Amino acid sequence: MASSELPPSQHFVHEGRRIAYRSYGSGSRVVVLTHGLLMDNRMFTKLAPALAARGNRVITVDMYGHGDSDQPHDMEAYSMPQYGEDVIALLDHLGVAQAVVGGTSLGANVALEAVLLAPNRVRALVLEMPVLENALAAAAAAFVPLAFSIRVAKGGMKVISWLTRRIPRTHWLLDVAIDFARRDPGSSLAILDGLTFGRTAPPAAQRRRITQPTLVVGHPSDPIHPFSDADRTARELAGARLVAAKSIYEWRFRPDRLDAHLITFLDEVWAQPMAVAS
Repeated sequence: MASSELPPSQHFVHEGRRIAYRSYGSGSRVVVLTHGLLMDNRMFTKLAPALAARGNRVITVDMYGHGDSDQPHDMEAYSMPQYGEDVIALLDHLGVAQAVVGGTSLGANVALEAVLLAPNRVRALVLEMPVLENALAAAAAAFVPLAFSIRVAKGGMKVISWLTRRIPRTHWLLDVAIDFARRDPGSSLAILDGLTFGRTAPPAAQRRRITQPTLVVGHPSDPIHPFSDADRTARELAGARLVAAKSIYEWRFRPDRLDAHLITFLDEVWAQPMAVAS
């Protein structure tokens, strides 16, 4: 799908935070999807229409600092609990009482924050590659040097950002690959600093209180998103089931099998009454 075929980007303002989103489909079966770190809602360019075609209204959100949302250079603007609040604020803005909330990597952890903040607003969870305790060392090894590199080479990265923004968007996978270079390096650094030195995910004791139906998708051979974290999530959450992807690339290049798992899960979720007390 070319970027010209995307639904228009819309936005709302919550406590001074301008947050962008796109909407696919219509109806009462609302699914909110949140992207990975330093990416944006375009990573769901294929998945969102596929879910909308099966009767879901899919909202793909740009978390603060990403995509078309505001991108301040203040590290204090970025935290996982605040991202959870922003998702609930999105539901308020849309007038949605309940939604299935999910995402990839960063987005999976945001969904965990959202359900703990407002369990009566989250009907179910979809967690691809959650980042929990087993991933912390590898994540720190990847993101601390990345933040340092941005800090010392910010001038050069501004030039790269200016140049890559002039490359026309063509194929969504190609665009996802170069969107990091298109980003404002100042906001990227603030996000990395804010999230690296804050909490990565809700503590295990809080996660064990989650009873919503949950689909967990884990990937093998990915040190930043170890399969052991996905397996741990599925065991901690009372209503969770685990699906093993064949690789980190499966859902991007050959999505039919995982799409089918998700569509079946959503059909089951919406066929049952909400069982979680407010």
